[in-house]
Amino acid sequence: MDRPFGLLAELTYRCPLACAYCSNPVNYGDYRDELTTRAWRRVLGEAADLGVLQLHLSGGEPLLRRDLVELVRTATGLGLYTNLVTSALGLSRRRAHELRAAGLDHVQISVQADEPVLSDRIAGISSFRRKVAAARLVKELGWPLTVNVVLHRQNIDRIAAVLDRAEELAADRVELANTQYYGWARLNRGALLPSRAQLERAEAVVRAARERLAGRMEVVYVLPDYYGRYPKPCMGGWGRRQLTVAPNGDVLPCPAAHSLPLPRASVRSRPLDWIWAHAPVFEAYRGTDWMPSPCRGCSRREIDFGGCRCQAFQLTGDAARTDPACHLSPDHGIVERAVAAANDGTRPAGEALVNRTLSAAQSPRR
Repeated sequence: MDRPFGLLAELTYRCPLACAYCSNPVNYGDYRDELTTRAWRRVLGEAADLGVLQLHLSGGEPLLRRDLVELVRTATGLGLYTNLVTSALGLSRRRAHELRAAGLDHVQISVQADEPVLSDRIAGISSFRRKVAAARLVKELGWPLTVNVVLHRQNIDRIAAVLDRAEELAADRVELANTQYYGWARLNRGALLPSRAQLERAEAVVRAARERLAGRMEVVYVLPDYYGRYPKPCMGGWGRRQLTVAPNGDVLPCPAAHSLPLPRASVRSRPLDWIWAHAPVFEAYRGTDWMPSPCRGCSRREIDFGGCRCQAFQLTGDAARTDPACHLSPDHGIVERAVAAANDGTRPAGEALVNRTLSAAQSPRR
């Protein structure tokens, strides 16, 4: 059995933003009872023993955890590479210096657009100028900086300006990841899914930027699943290289797996190595034996592993179905109809997003 390479530690689902594409659970109330500092420190030690090398500290907004510096210090002592995935709201100069001294290796800041009005509208709160100031602080303190922008119908036409902004901030890496339709993004898909024409224009801009910025800034561009011929590999294979620990201690093969009707596994009751090796939530779709036709006989079965189990469940009601994003799936028509609606020319690019109505203290994620 493979050992996990990376751990996504979702420390809290509290967040000051209210982005309509948020991928964290809609049922936030199930995650209010967050792991204690002592429990997280134990989990980090078990992760290191299991073979984890990279720790991604995320949420919600991880800076809302008062023990974040202590957790980074613990991870550094265990030899883990630490990456803070943040909206950057709350990254004060004092907090940044504390995290630097604790050994934090990398900072990834989410930005909703290239300019204040659109960015703040998408985020549901005035935040753009604070994000830019935080990005400059990150570079001042010598951290590698990744700027992450979730793309969708509302901002994808500004992708050239987004790249210009990332370059102006001296980002080492920019991730232009089209929205994946889970959680709140699934509820808002009609207002978020871009048209094919928008994607073609964006791809041309990205190709030119990669040539221009080669050697200076890495440009990562991820298509939405709905426009791919084949599905993306599910986390490099279900229960194969990655694992997620949710704020309440649930352990998952991917961040969206909480949506599946599978028995829960928690670090409150089992050690991480047992969960990785034996928990039904990890065993359910590990390998290829579970696959139905056409996946079972497909030459790509160990390349894309049948696609996303969470997407298959959300679109068909059966997590064991071939991901409908695959053109070979018997359910591909579900995706084709969604794409047709995004391309019918009747939906304006400025259609209002339905931002979450939870309070800032309750909302799940950037």
